[in-house]
Amino acid sequence: MAKINVTLLQTKVYADKKKNIEEVAKYMEIAAKGKADIVTLPEMFNCPYQTSNFPVYAEPEGGESWQALSSLAKKYGVYLSAGSMPESESGHTYNTAYAFDRMGRQIAKHRKMHLFDINVEGGQFFKESDTLTAGNRITVFDTEFGKMGLCVCYDMRFPELARLMALEGAKVFIVPGAFNMTTGPAHWEIMFRCRALDNQAYTIGTAPARDATSGYVSWGHSIIVSPWGDVLSQLDEKEGYISYTIDLAEVERVRKELPLLSHRRTDVYRLENID
Repeated sequence: MAKINVTLLQTKVYADKKKNIEEVAKYMEIAAKGKADIVTLPEMFNCPYQTSNFPVYAEPEGGESWQALSSLAKKYGVYLSAGSMPESESGHTYNTAYAFDRMGRQIAKHRKMHLFDINVEGGQFFKESDTLTAGNRITVFDTEFGKMGLCVCYDMRFPELARLMALEGAKVFIVPGAFNMTTGPAHWEIMFRCRALDNQAYTIGTAPARDATSGYVSWGHSIIVSPWGDVLSQLDEKEGYISYTIDLAEVERVRKELPLLSHRRTDVYRLENID
């Protein structure tokens, strides 16, 4: 089974879109020197995370940021889970995650399905639906290593979505996310461990570095969790990166020893992807 060198880039998000892309390029050179197979970026890596910014920073598929990331994937010969960015289409704005193969070809596109509309008493208020439109597709894509699932931040809170990705063959879930200073310390690590345990898959969460001066303060703590639910590596809040080799044989071993997916009572209950 495949061993995969995964590198998570916890970059700082600047107001200047070009600078954000330059920062990604700098870290991707480091990742390539470390022989990364897959590089992952944070949610809204090129846009300060505020609802008013999303339509302003939005680009159509194939736009400036898309072209830059496609070129970087090809230049360094890596798979690139390109975080997420605001996408514009037909008067709508989406929170969209792209993935590129080693030749820079787009192999996946996921529009965030669950919009982050919350109001925690004494904590965080945020309403993505003020400017964003929800996607409606479950995203699983093929790589030379096997199938991987892709979703964005708040999507991962919904166990149905993670299970559907697992049922479509995903053994790794890649999640660009940006939990805040209310939800981050409470739920970030727990969520990734729970989804890993539920589905006996690797879970990979990549967040922006914390900037206390921004309008939305990221928790950071980019993370990799094993199919057994162990935290394999986790950053703190500062800008940086993780490089870690995961082994898909571990997915097979855990699923064989504790066969949760095959023990589901599909005669009693059923989860369906309505497409």
